[in-house]
Amino acid sequence: MSGVTWQEYEILRATMDNYPGLRMTYLKGTLELFMPSPEQETSKTTIARLIELSSLEKNIRLYGCGSTTYRKKAKERGLEPDESYCFGRVKEFPDFAIEVIITSGTIDKLEVYSGLGVPEVWFWQNEQFRLYSLQDGKYEEVTRSQFLPDLDLDLLATYIKMPDQYDAIVEFRNAIQEK
Repeated sequence: MSGVTWQEYEILRATMDNYPGLRMTYLKGTLELFMPSPEQETSKTTIARLIELSSLEKNIRLYGCGSTTYRKKAKERGLEPDESYCFGRVKEFPDFAIEVIITSGTIDKLEVYSGLGVPEVWFWQNEQFRLYSLQDGKYEEVTRSQFLPDLDLDLLATYIKMPDQYDAIVEFRNAIQEK
């Protein structure tokens, strides 16, 4: 939808909070609504469990914020990531967010995230990661996370692709403990 004011977005967001799973992305008058598919939810949960396991194994203080609604009126931006995390402590905005892309919408999510000041965004699409780091107000694609630089993304991807989530978690734990 286009031509949606910030006030209308906030009213819709408040009204629709009763619909579990409904996601909204808002960027300067354009609003996108969508419901995640079972495939998207399974992938984002597997990714989250693997990242959280890795941080525990490496004794990294990682705080999961899930799909919290993040918004900034002054920048006319708002969204709910598939997953989001803070390091060290919980903050107003996450240190990094994860988006699982099954079908693309029309809104450029990196533009939304840049207005929110989220330092890093991970996209999982076509069974691979693409990471973006915010540099001087713009995202640049990077090959390693600034927050989890030792995390082997190719190894992580291998376990996300496994058909059984439980087995993936157990095998990933074994693999990282061997390193």
